[in-house]
Amino acid sequence: MSTEILQDTDIETQAINTIRFLSADAVEAAKSGHPGTPMGLAPVAYTLWTRHMRHSPDHPDWPNRDRFILSAGHASMLLYSLLHLSGYDLSLEEIKNFRQWGSKTPGHPEGHLTPGVETTTGPLGQGFANGVGMALAERLLANEFNTPEHPIVDHYTYAICSDGDLMEGISQEAASLAGHHNLGKIVYFFDDNSITIDGSTDLAFTEDVPGRFEAYDWHVTYVDDANDLDAVDDAISEAKAVEDQPSLIVVKSHIGYGSPNKQDTAAAHGAPLGEEEVRLTKENLGWPTDETFHVPDGVYDHVQQAVSDGAEHKAAWDDLMDDYENAHPKKAAQYQRWQDLDPGEGWEDAVPTFEAGEKLATRKASGLTLNELAPEVGYLIGGSADLTGSNKTDVTGRSDFQPDNPDGRYFRFGVREHAMTGAMNGMALHGGIQPYGGTFLIFSDYLRPSMRLSALMEQPVVFVLTHDSIGLGEDGPTHQPVEHLMALRAIPNLTLLRPADANETAEAWKVAVQNTDGPTALALTRQKLPTFDRDAVTSARGVERGAYVLRPTDGTPDVLLMGSGSEVQHALAAARTLADEGIDAQVVSMPSWELFSEQSETYRRKVLPPEVTARVSIEAGVTQGWERYVGFNGARIGVDQFGASAPGEIVMEKYGITAEHVAEEARQLVQ
Repeated sequence: MSTEILQDTDIETQAINTIRFLSADAVEAAKSGHPGTPMGLAPVAYTLWTRHMRHSPDHPDWPNRDRFILSAGHASMLLYSLLHLSGYDLSLEEIKNFRQWGSKTPGHPEGHLTPGVETTTGPLGQGFANGVGMALAERLLANEFNTPEHPIVDHYTYAICSDGDLMEGISQEAASLAGHHNLGKIVYFFDDNSITIDGSTDLAFTEDVPGRFEAYDWHVTYVDDANDLDAVDDAISEAKAVEDQPSLIVVKSHIGYGSPNKQDTAAAHGAPLGEEEVRLTKENLGWPTDETFHVPDGVYDHVQQAVSDGAEHKAAWDDLMDDYENAHPKKAAQYQRWQDLDPGEGWEDAVPTFEAGEKLATRKASGLTLNELAPEVGYLIGGSADLTGSNKTDVTGRSDFQPDNPDGRYFRFGVREHAMTGAMNGMALHGGIQPYGGTFLIFSDYLRPSMRLSALMEQPVVFVLTHDSIGLGEDGPTHQPVEHLMALRAIPNLTLLRPADANETAEAWKVAVQNTDGPTALALTRQKLPTFDRDAVTSARGVERGAYVLRPTDGTPDVLLMGSGSEVQHALAAARTLADEGIDAQVVSMPSWELFSEQSETYRRKVLPPEVTARVSIEAGVTQGWERYVGFNGARIGVDQFGASAPGEIVMEKYGITAEHVAEEARQLVQ
C-alpha cells in the first residue's frame, strides 16, 4: 500500500521525505539527536541544493564552490542526508552509524571530519559568524585576483540558522558587521518554527527579528510555508539579485513536520520521536513503515544530478583557470600560493633582528615584525577589535577593507571580539587567507568559544593578545589577565607563545606563519622589556622548540630558573645575583609549553635536567600548572589573585614579580 502511494508521489516530494525519514530513522537508531528541524526544513534545504547551489560532490574542496553552513548544527542529520543523497563520500552505513564511535556522522557537524561539511557547528551562532568570514574572504580574494574576463572567485555563502542562532550574541555582532560591509553574497535562512528546547520561543524571545536585521541593513524576505518549493525558490532568487546587502529569508516551518502528536512541539526538538511516533509519521506521509533508512527508486538518480552538474561547474572553472594562467601567469601563481598558504622562498629573511639592550614592549616588536612580514606573506591579513593602536596590528601601506575600498587589506572588526574570531575561522576555512586578529588577552574570555573551534577545526588563525599581565598597570584588575595563560594552555591544539623579548617575538611570528595545522596565540606585553644579549647558544631561534636555555652553566646547575614573557628578565637578573653568591643557575625561557612538549625527550632533559630538583618558575599569572616543570617541592612565583590598579612596575613589585623574589626562593631551595 505504501509503495503505491510512493508511486503516485512526485520525485521532489519523495526526495524531501527521504531526507526527513533518513533523519528520523538515524536519530531513532542512535537513541539521541534532533529530528524536528530536519523534518521541518527538508523542503528548504532540498530546494537550495538542487536548484541553486553550485557544488561538486566529487570535488568537495573545489575553491569556487558555493558554501553551505548548517549553523543550526544540532540538525546535523539534515546535512548528512543531503550529502549522502547528493553523492558525497558519505555512505548509507555512515548514516546508520549516526552519533556512533568512529563514524563520519557525529552528533554535530565537524568540518575536518566529514566530506562536504564546511565548518564545525553546534555552539549556536558560530556558523552564522563563520559564513560572514567566508563572504569577507570571497570578496577580498575576488578583488585581489579576478579580472573582467576571469572571475575565478565568484560564489555564494548560504546558511540555515535557528531561532537559537539568532538569540546568541555572536550572531548579532556578525550580522552588524555583514550589514556594514554590504555582503550581498550571503543568503541565510531563518527557521522560524517558534520552538526551542524549553518550549515556545515566546518564553524568552519576542523581538521583531526581521526588523532587527533590517536595522542591520540586511535585505529581508519571507516564505510563509517551508513546503512551498516555488516560494522558497523565488526567495532565493530574489536574495541573489540583491548585490549590496546580505539577505535573510524568514521561513515559517513546522518542527517535526508530519508527526501526528509531536509536530510544532518541543518534544520534536532534541529527542527521538519514539518508534511508534515514527511509524505514525510515516503512515501520515505515505512512507513505507516496514523498513528503516528507505530510499525510493529514482531518488538517488534525481538528487545525484548534483554529481554531473558539479563536474560541469568545476570543468568550466578549470577551463577558466587555464585561460587565467595563460593570460596572467604571475597572478595565477600567486593565487595558488595563497591557496596553499605558501609564503615562497626567502620570506624568513624579512623577520627583523633587534639590537641587544633596546627596550621594547613585545606588542611593539610584534607590530614591527608584522610590518616586515606582511608584504612577503601577502595572505597574512587581519585586523583588530577596535584596539589597533594598542595591539599594533596595522600594516603600513595597507588601507582599511571597506565597502567602498575592497582594495583594503586591514579589517576593522569593531568591538566584536567573538564575531571577529568566528569570522576569522570562516576566512581560514574558506581558504586563501591566514587571518590574524588583535585584542587584549583579558578579552580572550569574550572570544574563547570561537578560539576553541579554531583549535578543534585545526585552522591557521593567529591571535594577537596584548596587555598580557598585571604589568599593564593602571587599568586595574578588570583588564589584568591572571588565569588566562593557563586557560589557553588547556585548549588542545592551540599553540600559545609568550615571548620574553623583541627577538623572541619575531621568532614567535615565524612559528605562527608556519603553523598551518592549528591556531596560534601570541601573548604580548604593554610594558617595555629589555632585549637580551645573545650568542649562538642562546639564540632566540629556540622559540620554535618551545623552551630553550637562555643562560647556561658550565656544569650541572645548582638551580633551574624558568619562566615566560616579561618575567624571564627577572630570572636572568636573579641568576646574576646568585652567581655572585656561588650558586649556578640555569635560566630557561619557556615561551610555549605546547611546542616544548613536542620535542624529543633528549632535548627536554637537556633544557630541564632531571637531576636538578631545585627549580623556580616565575610567571605573572596563576601558578596552577607550573608543578609540571618545577615539581611539587619547587617554588612557583605567580599571581594567584586578581590584580590592582597602579603603575605597572609597582603592581609587579607588590605582587612579588621581581628578581629579588626569584633569588630568595632559589636560595631557600639550594640551602
